[in-house]
Amino acid sequence: MLYTAENKNFTLAVKEMGAELNSLKSKKTGIEYIWCGDTSIWYGQSPILFPIIGRLLDDKYTLNGVEYSMEKHGIVRKKPFKLIESTEDSLTFVQTDDAESLKAYPYQFELKVTFKLTDNGLKVSHIVTNNSENTMYYSFGAHPGFNCEIGDYIEFSDDSKLFTERIDTESILIDEKFPVEMVDNKIELTKNIFDKDALILSDFKSKNVKIKSNNHNREISFDFDSPFLGIWAKPNAPYVCIEPWWGVNDDYHKKPDLSQKRGIMSLEAKESKEFSWEVKISE
Repeated sequence: MLYTAENKNFTLAVKEMGAELNSLKSKKTGIEYIWCGDTSIWYGQSPILFPIIGRLLDDKYTLNGVEYSMEKHGIVRKKPFKLIESTEDSLTFVQTDDAESLKAYPYQFELKVTFKLTDNGLKVSHIVTNNSENTMYYSFGAHPGFNCEIGDYIEFSDDSKLFTERIDTESILIDEKFPVEMVDNKIELTKNIFDKDALILSDFKSKNVKIKSNNHNREISFDFDSPFLGIWAKPNAPYVCIEPWWGVNDDYHKKPDLSQKRGIMSLEAKESKEFSWEVKISE
């Protein structure tokens, strides 16, 4: 099921499944800014990543001496969210733990997601709440895909030199960093830039990136505040994902407990934490 909202400048659509952003369209130009989810290229559009980012080593982790299995990117993206509030220009969804989720992740949680249209675009806020009696360990990430063309570029507000980590064919981080080819704070989206999968950035200053083109004056400005940033698409595809991550894939150095995983966060019992990103459109 799709849920919709609108304001004077934009229309919004969100899927019930995974509370996945399906559309952000300009009323002025009719231009769609969100990737269509073409299954022949990449079926996703904007999955929510919780309580892990990427893949665990052997798809397993240990918590308090007990081993659990969890698939790539966690447990919420392939399950329905419940719409709990709808206004003319906003939609709010929630997902909570259930018997199935507790088998993979032994915490009671609530994940609330609000999509709020603005005059210039869209703000997305996520609130994670620990409803358990114990400290909850988790990561969180967003994965929105934006329409673009090969030859467009991503401009960083404050970084002229960046290094990326890489994952191997098993989606596990390797112990090496590689320089990112940049000119004037810009990364060009070439046909082959993602041949070795995502760019995974951690040592950066920017809290804003822009998707721009040499062929028109439109731009997508993306504000975020995360310690990791993924940039990814299928090779030679007409979209790019800008992914603020509060966490990161496993590497091959197996940790004895989830609490020691790189980038992991914690919430005490009954505490909440908010994560957000905002996109502003210039036409």
